[in-house]
Amino acid sequence: VVGHVQSGKTGNYSGLVCKAADAGYKFIVVIAGGMNNLRNQTQERLNEAFVGQANGVQVGAGKGDSDKNLTPYSLTTVLRDFNRHDADRASQGVNFETINVPVLIVIKKNTSTLRSVISWLEKQYKNKVADHAMLVIDDESDYASVNTREEEDPTAINGGIRRLLSLFSRSAYVAYTATPYANIFIDHEAENVSVGRDLFPKDFIYALDAPTNYFGARKIFLDTNGRHLIEVTDNGDDLPAGHTKDIEVTSIPNSLKEAIQVFLLNIAVRCLRGYATSHNSMLVHATRFTSVHQKIAIEITNYLDDLQEDVIAFGKLQDAKSQSDNIQALSNTYSLYFNQEEFSWEEIINNLTDNVGSVLIREVHQKTTVPLEYRKDIATNAIVIGGTSLARGYTLEGLSVSYFLRNTVFYDTLMQMGRWFGYRSGYEDLCKIYMPYDKIVDFAEIITATEELLADFQIMADNNMTPEKFGLAIRQNPNSALQITARNKQKNVREFNYSMRLDGKAKETSVLSSKPDEITKNIESIKQLVNSLPSGFDKINNHFLWKDVDREIVLNFLNSFVTFQNDPLGLTARMPISFIKKYVEERNINWDIALYSGQGEIFTINSDVSVRKEKRKIITKADNNYELQNRQVSSGNAESISLEEPERKVVGTNRIAARRIMKNPLLMLHIIEPNPEIPSLDNNALAAFGASFPGDVLSDTETITLKINTVYYNNLLKEVEEENESDD
Repeated sequence: VVGHVQSGKTGNYSGLVCKAADAGYKFIVVIAGGMNNLRNQTQERLNEAFVGQANGVQVGAGKGDSDKNLTPYSLTTVLRDFNRHDADRASQGVNFETINVPVLIVIKKNTSTLRSVISWLEKQYKNKVADHAMLVIDDESDYASVNTREEEDPTAINGGIRRLLSLFSRSAYVAYTATPYANIFIDHEAENVSVGRDLFPKDFIYALDAPTNYFGARKIFLDTNGRHLIEVTDNGDDLPAGHTKDIEVTSIPNSLKEAIQVFLLNIAVRCLRGYATSHNSMLVHATRFTSVHQKIAIEITNYLDDLQEDVIAFGKLQDAKSQSDNIQALSNTYSLYFNQEEFSWEEIINNLTDNVGSVLIREVHQKTTVPLEYRKDIATNAIVIGGTSLARGYTLEGLSVSYFLRNTVFYDTLMQMGRWFGYRSGYEDLCKIYMPYDKIVDFAEIITATEELLADFQIMADNNMTPEKFGLAIRQNPNSALQITARNKQKNVREFNYSMRLDGKAKETSVLSSKPDEITKNIESIKQLVNSLPSGFDKINNHFLWKDVDREIVLNFLNSFVTFQNDPLGLTARMPISFIKKYVEERNINWDIALYSGQGEIFTINSDVSVRKEKRKIITKADNNYELQNRQVSSGNAESISLEEPERKVVGTNRIAARRIMKNPLLMLHIIEPNPEIPSLDNNALAAFGASFPGDVLSDTETITLKINTVYYNNLLKEVEEENESDD
């Protein structure tokens, strides 16, 4: 079951547990995340939704006239994970062979805990359990559950889950995740005599729709013109990317100070809106090292102490701003980001003076000494500093400000770090995410890829296909280094075939060379291509379209255009040029070619063909190359140009739908007018192109396959190993 990050997966599987109990499942194991805080939170929710009691007190579903004889047994509590002694004590006098109510265990994803549950069950049930059915729910199932070793010697957690399932004659395993990338790459035929078959989702993959009030990735990164995003550019001195655990932290960036100011102001605004009893949280996720979290926490504490001291001392004075630079800074930030017409500055500072003293700082990592706790009697206002311990399922209540510097290239890792997704009723407008530009772009790209994957799941369901039949198509979903995360068990092979399925996908040159000779060469490549095309073309909304062009013409263009690559095959870029060339060589089909017109200056190619350049915001990267904002070269309806007019009206800007009914692959040509102008460019023009391929995951044509040697493969693996070494 695939659900959006922080969108209600726990609520969904709580409902599934209830349905399973109604259907007769007697033993239910929920495997929560790898940290105590998530396991405890999950137990509390299941107590309310299913068990109906906690420590003898009726809660949630247990309130009212429910039959106490039907109350499920929970062998774990909010404060205690599973251990055999507690389980024996809780189950005194209970015969598990004949019990009529369901038994629940909520455990964290931990090797020793799994081992304890298995040995305890083997003691309770002398033989393989025939009369009772087991349900295992695996939350955050892409984390630690996937086997990354050889099948003869699976990883401890993967082997433990499989062994647990094998104890019962009838057992069901349902995995939940927001990032199913690793799960769908599991070998669907893998089986081990001692622990049973692997955890490939063989029966179904079901995607949960996010409710309309969900504050999700698309809304933040694509649909709201960046109004929730604040770019961080000043972390290089204090918290540089790629730092080690030994870095000295003696100050924090001004952008982090501003983020703290925004958080304090949010508390005041929410109080004035009538949410004084609601929790408020800020997340600081700037490193993967525990020791660095601790150093950052010290500096944030120092800064917060200064703010609190000044606001409490001067906040009620008429000339507060002149008394304190900190209060002046708060006032400036309020003017910059908040609606002045809703509340005056005087109302804000008055309220903040009363409440700023309640703001506390909590670290959440392996060496946490004071736990993060959201009190039930009063509002908790917390600045939370942490990383991995917060990046898997844990909900930060009332999260309105995030400061995010974490550096990783992998989709699943990044998406799980997005604790800022969720429900923000009454304060969505206050939410701000501080992060570097390259991470903003990465998230936008991930969202597009994830939406494509969810669309694939829907196609599978619509065609009544199980993942086993559908598996190969999904497994070769071609999103850069995604497959590497799931194939790290193969790092010792000398070489292997890397397959990419281009059907139903689009690839674009979103990063362009800044070298003058290459810019000129690429402009000439487009001119030469257009001049080599037949004279017959269609004119559609000022764009030019040539139909059924011989693939050799396309291949000549691809060979002449200089693409920016940061690896030989383009696997970690959005333009895997080697695979596209091989596609052209292997697929004996004609292409359509489109040349697009925009709103810029006129650009003439020949006497018959001239367009207006397309205006695009260009970012100059650290290596001086150019990147199109959000890495988007073409607009949403670019592919529909090759369709017939009635089809164009139906698909609109749905690019996936357009590719599904396209007859030929489409080469998309763009003459870009940089904004702001780049004076050194001839005619202020850059050349870019994209390739869009017809079909979808049901396409039965061969994938494009290239060989990768060990050195290249291990370079791609490097980040996986670095993530695994994290002590966060």
